[in-house]
Amino acid sequence: MANHKSSLKRIRQDKVKTLHNRYYAKTMRNAVRKLRNLTDKEEAVKLYPTVQKMLDKLAKTNIIHKNKAANLKASLCRHVAALG
Repeated sequence: MANHKSSLKRIRQDKVKTLHNRYYAKTMRNAVRKLRNLTDKEEAVKLYPTVQKMLDKLAKTNIIHKNKAANLKASLCRHVAALG
C-alpha cells in the first residue's frame, strides 16, 4: 500500500477516472453495435452523426486511440453506405 498522501490521492483519483472512462467506452461500444445491427438506411443515416461525434470526443480525450476512432468511423460509414 502507498505511504505518501499524494500517492493515496492519486489512487483515489485513478479509481474515479477509470470508472468514468469505462462508462464512456462501454457506451461507445454499445452505440457502434446498435448502428451495425441496423438494417434500415434512414435510421442508420440519422444515428451515424451522433456515433461519429461520440468517437471523435473519446479520441480527443484519449479514452480511445485516434486511429481506432478513424477505423471505426470508416467501417461504419461503409456499412451505412452499403445499406439499401
